[in-house]
Amino acid sequence: MTKHGRKAEAERNDEALLRAAREVLAVEGAHASVAAIAARAGVGIGSLYRRYRTKEELFQRLCVIALDDYLRAAEEGLADEDPWEGLAHYIRTAIEIGPGSLAPLAGMIEITEEMADKNARSDEAVAALVERAHRAGVLRPDVTMVDLALLIEQLAKSPLLDQLGNQGRTDLIEAARGARARINAIALDGLRATAAHPLPGEPPSYALFSDRWER
Repeated sequence: MTKHGRKAEAERNDEALLRAAREVLAVEGAHASVAAIAARAGVGIGSLYRRYRTKEELFQRLCVIALDDYLRAAEEGLADEDPWEGLAHYIRTAIEIGPGSLAPLAGMIEITEEMADKNARSDEAVAALVERAHRAGVLRPDVTMVDLALLIEQLAKSPLLDQLGNQGRTDLIEAARGARARINAIALDGLRATAAHPLPGEPPSYALFSDRWER
């Protein structure tokens, strides 16, 4: 095999490992084994350890990729001149990215400088989206950035899709995706400034969302 061919194969293996890690993590949580991840990716454990020295390093890489995706989605939202459509684009995209699958890693891995930097940049962009939507009067005034983060985390995981996937019911997957899109649309409409009822209790602090990542 040529040098170019080996590089292409390594890149394919890396993509498969990252995809498999996200999928296994979503089901088994942070205790997902490297054996399960390698098996789902269709590669040997040796291939995994040649790319990532530890399971923690693999999970840190997943976080960096996700944070890049969140930042890109927020910047795309800010590029939309419509404050509501820009915010909605970010929320819908973030749900598809699947932050719920990364939530089990909170407090389980070391936060690298790269992760902290990308998280800060992403938070800044999302805060700008929320502030703009509030100024325009399209986002209900009692909704905070943390509310949105927790909502996205909830909606990013679909128990129905997970169940059907585990059952191999490919005949029902498309209908389940359609049902999920409806639920997401209902949730988005609940964020609009025209919502009928105020939210209960005090708004969650940022610490509720972030402190769980401390080891």
